[in-house]
Amino acid sequence: MAIITISRGSFSKGKEVAEGVALRLGYTCISRDLLLEASSQFNVPEIKLIRALHDAPSILDRFTRGKERYLAYFAMALLERVQRDNVVYHGLAGHFYLMGVNHVLRVRVLADLADRVELEMKRENISREEALHIIKKDDEERRQWSMRLFGVDTWDPALYDLVVHIKRLGVDDAVDLISHTAGLASFRTTPGSQKALDDLVLAARVRTAIVQRYPDADVTASDGKVRILINVRMSFQHQARREVEELVAHFPEIKELIIEGA
Repeated sequence: MAIITISRGSFSKGKEVAEGVALRLGYTCISRDLLLEASSQFNVPEIKLIRALHDAPSILDRFTRGKERYLAYFAMALLERVQRDNVVYHGLAGHFYLMGVNHVLRVRVLADLADRVELEMKRENISREEALHIIKKDDEERRQWSMRLFGVDTWDPALYDLVVHIKRLGVDDAVDLISHTAGLASFRTTPGSQKALDDLVLAARVRTAIVQRYPDADVTASDGKVRILINVRMSFQHQARREVEELVAHFPEIKELIIEGA
């Protein structure tokens, strides 16, 4: 079976496509509920998670490091949820957090700007100029967000296995196309792809345990071997290692822990 991530701009019919695919395949469809799950689990106001995921980077973020903490919480909630397989996730960032997992089908749903503007006008009862401004602003913020955190442009088609344009192809056509593609052998779960996902989950769990104290820490995992790179001055590295060891001591999945200073 597969994990399907659907990236879309606002008013691009991506939500309808995702729900249709999930219904067709008998998968679970998740998006905003994942924010609620992370918010509840870590006692973080949902609005802060939403802003961390969707707002463009601000000068304040670069000093407070709050965004890193919220994103770590979201990443763990997402990875733990898709680890169960048979999931359609629609929204920002799903494909970024699942890099290297081969049974993930990455889809981008596009729609003409004029059609998106019409939908925004109807929903909000606003003028064409106002709707156009809102949509362009939202698109640019999402683009800046992905560029800063991942160094990639969400609009780059090379990020996706499938790009679907909702125009001549309707929602039902898109559901047919995505559902068929998800059934191809290329997107079936294998022991290797499941291991890659399990490694990402462990790294995410460890990162959430240390992110409040070390927001810049880089965490990777492979077969229970966890490597943590922390950015502290040489004189504090010994103390930092002890703190990190204490923070992750409750993870039985860790077979070997390597802590290095940057």
